[in-house]
This record gives sequence, C-alpha cells and structure tokens, in this order.
Amino acid sequence: MSLYLKIAGKTLYSGLYSCLDQVFIIWGLIVAAIFVTAQFLPISWTTQAIVWSILTLAGTLSMMILTHFWVKQQQLNWILYLWVMLMVSGVILTDCSIFLGWGWLLIHLSHLWLGLCSLGYIITALGLSSRALLLVGLGHLLGIFSLPYVMGWEFLATAGIMVVSLLVLAETQWDHS
Repeated sequence: MSLYLKIAGKTLYSGLYSCLDQVFIIWGLIVAAIFVTAQFLPISWTTQAIVWSILTLAGTLSMMILTHFWVKQQQLNWILYLWVMLMVSGVILTDCSIFLGWGWLLIHLSHLWLGLCSLGYIITALGLSSRALLLVGLGHLLGIFSLPYVMGWEFLATAGIMVVSLLVLAETQWDHS
C-alpha cells in the first residue's frame, strides 16, 4: 500500500507500507482510540468494553488477513498464533475485570496490556532474531514500571508507549532473520 498526501500540488508525505507495516498502523490507531478514550471521555466502562472488544477482535482479524501470506511464506505461523492468543486473552481478562468486577485487574489494565505486548514483542524478537523488537518489548516492560510515576494518566502513558512503538516499527526498516 502506498500513501501520498498532497496539498495544492505539493507532496507533504509519501510512504510505501508492507503488510506488516499496515498491521502496525492499524494497531496504532486501535490502541490510540482505546486508551485515549479511556483517559479522556466519560463513556461507561461497560460500553467501552463492548466497543473495544469488537474493535480489538476486528484488529486481530485484520492482522491475520494481512500477515497470512507472509507468516506462511516465512514459516512463522506460530508468531501469528501467539499474537492472536495474547490479544484474545487480553480482551477476555479486560472484559472479566469490567463485567465481573475484578477490581485489582481493573485498576491494572495498563499493566496488563503493556505486559501482554511486552511478552509478544520479546518472544517474537527471539523467534525472528530481532534486536529492534526486543528493544520495543523491553520498552513496554519498562513502561509498566513507569506507571506509578504517572498516576491518573496511566491510559495516556500506555497509549503513548504503544502507539509510538507501533508507528516507529511501521516507519522504519527493522532487523529480522
């Protein structure tokens, strides 16, 4: 996919995105929508849980469709299955915390999602021999430890860590075997 942004005949931006880059951009948009909304908009947790679960599952399906050929060609199906499992587990745990009143988990949703993504990036990094993905995974892990210092702004901090990482991965050439 290529993206061109022109105004009055002047090219402001031009980019070419692989299927993996597209997945990173889609997830960046999803993460921004979820965590920024949770931080700033007075929408009920129940409504958010339903909408964000549907959006996360749609993002997971998009990820599966966009990367199917690549993971099959590279014989990396297990990485796709890992991420599907992590996203579905995150949705289930998040929804249980909201609908079943699991208070401890409810107040640690940012920790949960940063942790799941950190685990996914680190395992993927090991499987692909990627230093870039390992650094992103470690960055997410460090993000968990930074959350007590941004009390009251956890969702925004989580969005920042996750979205910046995803967009950097989409916009740069990173190492993998």
